[in-house]
Amino acid sequence: MSLADSPAPPGVPARGRPRSEAVERAVIEGVLKLLEDGVPLAELSIERIARTAGVGKATIYRRWTGKEELFVDVVRAAEPPDPELPGTSMRDDLVALLEHLRQRGVMTRTSVLLHNVFAQMKSSPKVWAAYHASVVRPRRIQQIEILRRGQENGELREDVDIELVNDLFVGPMLVRTVMRPEVDAEIDLSEGLSERIVDTLLEGLRPVKSSTT
Repeated sequence: MSLADSPAPPGVPARGRPRSEAVERAVIEGVLKLLEDGVPLAELSIERIARTAGVGKATIYRRWTGKEELFVDVVRAAEPPDPELPGTSMRDDLVALLEHLRQRGVMTRTSVLLHNVFAQMKSSPKVWAAYHASVVRPRRIQQIEILRRGQENGELREDVDIELVNDLFVGPMLVRTVMRPEVDAEIDLSEGLSERIVDTLLEGLRPVKSSTT
C-alpha cells in the first residue's frame, strides 16, 4: 500500500466551513505525488499543490492556514494512526505508545518517501515547529499523564522525576528508530521490543514493598 492509500488522520478539528474528506484527500495525495516526483518541500507552493490536486487555492486555504499546517497533515496521513490506549494499566499504555513509535520507525526505514519527508520536515524550522506543536507535544503530555496516573495508582515510585522517567522509556526506541538507521529494522526494531523496554525499566521503577517482620 502506498502512502497515498493510507487512511487519513482521525480526530483533526474542523477549520472554517465543513470539511470534505474527498477534497482533503485529493490535496494530501497531490502533495505526496509532488514529493514522489522529487519536488523539494521548499518548492511546494500552495498554487502548485492546488494545480496538482485539481482544486482552487481558496479551497486549500479554507482548510489549512498555510503550507506548514498542510504538510503536518500530510505527514500524519503517512504515519501509523495514533494508538488507542488499553487503559488497563500504566504498563499496558506505555507498551501501546512505544509500539506506535516502533511501527513508525519501521515505516520510516522501509519507505524511501517517508524517510525523505521526515528529513525535509526537520530541515524546515517552520514545518518542524508546526509538527512539534500539533503532534510531538500532545504525545509527550499524554505520556506524562500516563506516568502520573501510574504514581497515583501505585504502579510507579513516587520519588522519581516523571519528565526524566518519560525520557527513559522513550529514549531507547528513539535511539533505534532515529539514531541508528544503518541497522536492519527487522533486528533492531523487532516485535516485542516495546514490551522489553517497558518491562526492563519497570523492574527498577516499581514501588518497593517494605518487608514485615
